[in-house]
Amino acid sequence: MSKEKKTEDLHGGSALKVNAGIEQPPSINEAAVTAFKARKPRQLSVSDYVQGILRGDRVLLSKAITLIESSLPRDFELAQQIIEKCIPYSGNSLRIGITGVPGVGKSTFIEAFGTYLTAKGNKIAVLAVDPSSEISKGSILGDKTRMEQLAVDEHAFVRPSPSAGSLGGVARKTREIIILCEAAGFNIVLIETVGVGQSETAVHSMVDFFLLLMLAGAGDELQGIKRGIIEMCDGMAINKADGDNLNKAKAAKVQYENALHLFPPPQSGWTPRVELCSAFHKTGIDKIWEMILEHKTLLKNNGFFDRKRAQQQKFSMLETINQALISSFYQNPLVTSLMPDMEAALEEKHLTSFQAAGRLLKAYFSNTGQEPPPENI
Repeated sequence: MSKEKKTEDLHGGSALKVNAGIEQPPSINEAAVTAFKARKPRQLSVSDYVQGILRGDRVLLSKAITLIESSLPRDFELAQQIIEKCIPYSGNSLRIGITGVPGVGKSTFIEAFGTYLTAKGNKIAVLAVDPSSEISKGSILGDKTRMEQLAVDEHAFVRPSPSAGSLGGVARKTREIIILCEAAGFNIVLIETVGVGQSETAVHSMVDFFLLLMLAGAGDELQGIKRGIIEMCDGMAINKADGDNLNKAKAAKVQYENALHLFPPPQSGWTPRVELCSAFHKTGIDKIWEMILEHKTLLKNNGFFDRKRAQQQKFSMLETINQALISSFYQNPLVTSLMPDMEAALEEKHLTSFQAAGRLLKAYFSNTGQEPPPENI
C-alpha cells in the first residue's frame, strides 16, 4: 500500500484534516450597544430647560440660547415655549448697553467693569455680539478669549453671538436671550455691540442705560456729534485716559460735556455725564458705576424707568412684525420666481428700481389676495 493511501485511510478517506477552530465572537457587542443606549441622554423637555435655567444651570442656559439662535423650525418652537415659561421670572435686572468704535477697548472695558461688578456680589451676563462676515456669514466669536478673567468667573456668564447682519450689530434674538439670563438669576446684563458706525437704535431699544465709549486724541473730538449716537447715550466714558493721553482725555471731556448741552434735555430728566476711565489700569470704573446707579435711582423715582421698559416692549413687537412681513415677502413663491426677471430688467435698464419694486409688491399682494396700498406702489 502506498504512503498516500495509508494517510488517506488514517484520516477517514481524505488526505486533508481540518481541526475545529475557536468559536468567533459576534461582530456586534450587544452589551456595549446596550450600555451606550443607556448613556445616551434623552430629549430634554421644556420643563427640563426651564427648571435648569431657574436654578442657574449654565449648561442648560447655553443650550436654550442655542435653540433661540437656531434657524430650524423645531428649535424655534421649543425656544418660544421655553421663553414663555421664563417671562414671569424676568425683568429684574439692570440692562446696560455698551458701544463704541472699533479699537476703543469695549472688550477690555467689559472685562474690567464686569470683574468690578462681580467683586461687589453681582451676577452678570455678558452678551457680546461679534460681527458676522457678509461674505462667509461666519463669525470669530472670540470674546471669551479677550475676557479671560470674566470668562472663568463663577458669577459671570459670557455668551458671544454672531450679529448676523442685524441692525446695529445686535443679534436678532438678543431680547429673548435677555429674558433667559434674567430668569437664570443674573441681575446685571451687559450688551456689547459691534460699533461699526451703524445705527445703534437696536441696542438703545432694549437697555436701561446706554453707555458710549470714546477715545481722546484720535482726531476731532466733536466729529461724533454728527452721528445720532451721542444724542441717544445716557453717559459717555472716555477710555484709555492714562499716561500721556490723560491730558488729552481731560480736554475731550470738557468738549463733550459742552456739546451734550446742545441737545434737548431727555424726557427722563437725566442729564448725560462724561467720565474718564482706563480699562487697562482699571481706573475710573467706580465712577461709571456710580453714574449708572444714579441714573437708575432717578428714573425709578420719577416712573420713567418702567415707562421706558413698556415702550421697548412695543418697539420689539413692531420690529418683530416688520421682520415677519419682510420674510413673508421674500419667501413668497411668486416673488421668488419674478425676482430674477426684475433684476435682469434693472441691469438692462428697462425699468427703474422703483418700477421693479412696484411690480414685485403688486405680485405679492395679488398672490396673498390683498389690495396693494396705492401710495406704496
